[in-house]
Amino acid sequence: MQVVKTSKPSKQRKRLFQAPDHIRYKHFAALLSPELRKTYGTRSLPVRRGDTVRIMRGDRKGFEGKVSSVDRKEFRIYIEGLTREKVDGTTVFVPVHPSKVMITKLNLDDKWRRKILERRKRAKAAAGAVEKVEEKAPEKPPEAVKVEEKPMEEKAVAVVELPPAAEGEKPKKKRKTAKKTVKRAETKPKKEVKAKTRRRKSSEEPKVG
Repeated sequence: MQVVKTSKPSKQRKRLFQAPDHIRYKHFAALLSPELRKTYGTRSLPVRRGDTVRIMRGDRKGFEGKVSSVDRKEFRIYIEGLTREKVDGTTVFVPVHPSKVMITKLNLDDKWRRKILERRKRAKAAAGAVEKVEEKAPEKPPEAVKVEEKPMEEKAVAVVELPPAAEGEKPKKKRKTAKKTVKRAETKPKKEVKAKTRRRKSSEEPKVG
């Protein structure tokens, strides 16, 4: 099932605290030290118990120690030696978010973790080989297209000689006249108007002079 991204803080917090274990595991990812990055070819890895970490931000910045326990419910880790004293005199561990630490030494007792690192290293090596091949074979510039220039064809121009004008006469200039075509409206034949004759009623009697 695809999870749709949202910008509402309430929905983000709900998904964070109701997330299943395989997604909570990804939220514990922390940066690796520069030496570990070169060795294993990866940038980050989830923190586990037994890893040695260094705090990079906060009031305890610079503290380095081994991870004693991991709390996946509250998304916090606890480091050996990082404690505080309560009012009643008891000492408790100070919780630290995994995003604030950097892993300086990995715990490789788990064989599955070793396989993950080997797989990432092979993938990065393969990606680097592909980049080198692309750098060695630069793209060839496109060949210039040659355009053949054809000579201009000389068009024959006809010269018409006019007859010489008589003495004392000005040479006539030809005038261009445009013929106007006027369509005459067709006249329709008028309808014949019949003369209306008044019929006499039978009741009417002719007048006698």
